Amino acid sequence: MTLETEDTSLKPQRNRARYALALIPLMVFAGFAAVAGKMLYDQDVNGLDVSAIPSALIGRQAPSLTLPPLEGSNTAALTDEALKGKLTLVNVFASWCVPCRQEHPILSELAKDNRLNIVGINYKDRNDNALRFLGELGNPFNAIGVDPNGKAAIDWGVYGIPESYLVGPDGTILYKKVGPFDERSLTQDLLPAIEKASTAAKG
Repeated sequence: MTLETEDTSLKPQRNRARYALALIPLMVFAGFAAVAGKMLYDQDVNGLDVSAIPSALIGRQAPSLTLPPLEGSNTAALTDEALKGKLTLVNVFASWCVPCRQEHPILSELAKDNRLNIVGINYKDRNDNALRFLGELGNPFNAIGVDPNGKAAIDWGVYGIPESYLVGPDGTILYKKVGPFDERSLTQDLLPAIEKASTAAKG
């Protein structure tokens, strides 16, 4: 009888402990949601672009490139010669990257701009998947270098893909974009940077 009485008296405590344990994941999720919400609020309301992470490379010479071509793409290898003397957008992409797919139409439109040379670093991808990606969405790149181990991406200080760098004709990195281009980052950031670089090259 005594044992049964003790078990019954412990039930409320055990139930409370179970509820407390069940609440921990919810509290952690709520914390992450609050942080994410604050970032989105800052971006939308205060006009801050949380993806525009500064790079120590801006204003410096771009790292050297000696990447082999994407076989089957009929596109040149990505070497320093592919950038030399041209205003170039270096785009780091992969077929498995969903945001890369989202920004690809913008790259295709930029490829029509005669002021700009677009090249790609294919990051940790499979050759057949990359070819399928470009075959489906189109190939805006004048040169593509394969970076299977991510070594070139490390040299360029890549945070995560997609990521893009605007490189001047003299090899200086002028602008960096972390994450996919959208209409706002295109019109407010990249296009003005292209215009400024083009005007400086003429003058």
